[in-house]
Amino acid sequence: MTASQEALARSTPSPAWTKRPANLAQALTVELVERIVRGVHPPGTPLPPEPALCETFSVSRTVVREAVKILQEKGLVQIRQGSGTIVTSPTTWNMLDELVLGATIAQDDGVEVLDDLVVTRRLLESDMAHMAARLGTTATVERLRMLVDQMDELVGDPVTYADHDRAFHDTIMQASGNRIARAVVRSLESQVVNTARYMGRTERALCVASNLGHRRVYERIADRDPHGAAQAMFTHITEAWLVRRSGPSEPVRLQR
Repeated sequence: MTASQEALARSTPSPAWTKRPANLAQALTVELVERIVRGVHPPGTPLPPEPALCETFSVSRTVVREAVKILQEKGLVQIRQGSGTIVTSPTTWNMLDELVLGATIAQDDGVEVLDDLVVTRRLLESDMAHMAARLGTTATVERLRMLVDQMDELVGDPVTYADHDRAFHDTIMQASGNRIARAVVRSLESQVVNTARYMGRTERALCVASNLGHRRVYERIADRDPHGAAQAMFTHITEAWLVRRSGPSEPVRLQR
């Protein structure tokens, strides 16, 4: 170990584990993902060598190697012969990975990552609304009508309203038949559904405004208007996020 690597190992604090985790490799992976995303180990630099990681985290070489292998699978590191384990550029990270996305959102000082998430969701759900208007059954249209009507009655109960909101969108996604797009949206949403920065304010008036957007989407699907349904979904997701959004930067990523 070089002098600089020894200094890095000493300067990097051990994780604040209240008790020793049952799965050490998984716990070490979580810790290293967070440190890489935070910039403790910047892109282009090597991770501390095995002995340093073993000492810092009080784990075996086997545990370290398993964790590094998982990091490699997530695109966060690259093992180079003679150079060690090098942290890669964020452009290679698997942003659909639960740990990577969660750590990136937690580290995001503004809301740029959330803006990108909304843009991705908007793109996919607009297309799925288009398909739902073409392929949705009578039962699908009836369920959407029922959910919209129920949400009108739930605007004063933000928790239950949110459950119905998710059910409304998922009904459309299922009706589209696009299982891949639905899986991507559900994966992204699962990372942020309980975060305050994404959910934003929950006043009654905001729920009322949100459900007007739902009703426009429902009406376009019921009328078998694919382009209208896609535009209504695009507008609804954009407007709903801009109302919730709070951050120091302008929402330039949402502009089209």
